[in-house]
Amino acid sequence: MRFWDVNTGSVQIGGADIREISGDALMECVSYVSQDNFLFNVSIMENIRYGKPSATDDEIITMSKAAQCHEFIIETENGYKTVVGSSGDKLSGGQKQRICIARAMLKDAPVIILDEATSFADPENEDKIQSALSQLIAGKTVIIVAHRLSTIVDADNIVLMQNGEIADQGKHTELLSRSELYKKLWNAHIESMDWDLGGAANA
Repeated sequence: MRFWDVNTGSVQIGGADIREISGDALMECVSYVSQDNFLFNVSIMENIRYGKPSATDDEIITMSKAAQCHEFIIETENGYKTVVGSSGDKLSGGQKQRICIARAMLKDAPVIILDEATSFADPENEDKIQSALSQLIAGKTVIIVAHRLSTIVDADNIVLMQNGEIADQGKHTELLSRSELYKKLWNAHIESMDWDLGGAANA
């Protein structure tokens, strides 16, 4: 996204250094879904339409269904015409994330960056978000930043970072078999999922 530039080496898309790509062209290539998703104080429909300004209402509804957010949208006060409030404060964190995923799906860029894109989701909603993401990422180059390891188990390559350096990399099963650090992180993740499910069952 060029929020920062590298100090050494380069980041390339299609063999071109992103520092040599115009800002507008770079933004056309990349869809970005972050943990701190920003929604404008306009309707849900218009917030999604920012991904593709020329999109029809039908296209937006189709993408909303794919992003697993159509059901809660139609239950809001005015459906797709509901104004979300300042920074989307009328919606939960998980709802905002799904709207931003719908926006990214509508954009249909070849490169997708998911920065903790399920961070606000409870286990039930995480399943819905994962279903949405599986449709979003098909056939695209995807970079996922995650602490919740269930979001990356199917990745072609997991880069394990420790103290700012690469500790190991490979597929999920490979890292489980050889990396004590990854195994420790995975076990901690499984335990936290058990806590979440236990809390939900007792709620």
